Amino acid sequence: MSITDHRRARDVAVVDDRPMPWPALVALAAAVFLSITTELAPTGLLPEMGAGLAVPEALIGLTVSVFAFTVVLSSAPLVALTSRMPRRGLIVGVLVVLAVSTGLSALATEYWMLIAARVVGGLAHGVFWAVVAATASRLVPERRIGRAVAVVLGGGTLAMVLGVPATTMLGQAIGWRLAFLAVAALTLVGAVAVRMLLPSAEAGAERTVARYRRGDPGFGSVMLLCVITAVIMLGQYAVTTYVAPLVTDVIGLPATAVGPLLFVSGAAGAIGLIAAGTPLARNGGGALLVAVLTAAAALAVIGLGLDPVVSVVAFAVWGLAFGAIPPILQTTLLRTAAPAARDAASALYTTAFNLGIGGGALAGSIVFGTWGAAALPWGYAAVLLVAAVVIGMAVRRRAGRGIRRA
Repeated sequence: MSITDHRRARDVAVVDDRPMPWPALVALAAAVFLSITTELAPTGLLPEMGAGLAVPEALIGLTVSVFAFTVVLSSAPLVALTSRMPRRGLIVGVLVVLAVSTGLSALATEYWMLIAARVVGGLAHGVFWAVVAATASRLVPERRIGRAVAVVLGGGTLAMVLGVPATTMLGQAIGWRLAFLAVAALTLVGAVAVRMLLPSAEAGAERTVARYRRGDPGFGSVMLLCVITAVIMLGQYAVTTYVAPLVTDVIGLPATAVGPLLFVSGAAGAIGLIAAGTPLARNGGGALLVAVLTAAAALAVIGLGLDPVVSVVAFAVWGLAFGAIPPILQTTLLRTAAPAARDAASALYTTAFNLGIGGGALAGSIVFGTWGAAALPWGYAAVLLVAAVVIGMAVRRRAGRGIRRA
């Protein structure tokens, strides 16, 4: 080994010992919190927004689907167009656009104005989610990617547990327009925080590729992960869209129990998220397989309609398992793709994730309308078992840079 090689090895060792950049990661987590709160804000304010714009509540709910499908259509091409932009400036920029979109939503006087504002937000949201995890991965050594991703994605879990409910309560108290304006203002604050706390050039940063193509290292494994992601999210959102009838008709609890049960599930999901950032989840494929099978078993127990106490425990276990699945998928994808291709790979992942969200509500409506709420957990459990078979085969084959031990 030459002197130059020794110096490079020494430099790598020093980089690998860097402490976690907590201020930057927390700023990114806050940005994730705000982006998810923005995306899902209408879900808790359907009556208020419908009354304010004189349209049915169903049309307000459609704004969430419009947001998601805008992400599906725009994420990959927009990431390709912005591949040469510094990531800090790009993240700050899309947060500003999200804030403007939310503000325009608050000022909309016609339904088409709200739709137009949500489309603008969806464009920014897709770019944000394509680059935020990859940016976090470049702030830390390779062995700490899982922990960094779990911290950043924790902002999304916090948004589900606190952000969306708080926006709902605020909107009910002072009006949905003022609530949206408050979220817009906080998003601008988040943009300032990212500008101040995120390094101007992430450690280990290099020019990113515009598009991830067949033949690129790890492309096949990344595409497999994206398919698994889309399938799992489709099943997840097919069930969660109709969680109220699931709780009342299958578990047998009153409607007043839906909110507390969702809080319990969210808290359990936070524990799963934390577990995904520990050495327990370092074997990405194995950890993903365990989480998927655990979720499938919990859903089967719910589907059996046993004693409500047993079903509530199973509901919490389902939340625990699912809380770990997205960060494990994201971390595995980042480790599978070449560093320069992580943004482009994340764009494909974001597209798959939102395709699952948008398609899940449609699939859930078909299952619910045809067979009733009792069929939903069984259908999702079956989907997860198929995903588990595919994951198990990928782990066994360990092809290329696919799902593998970190």
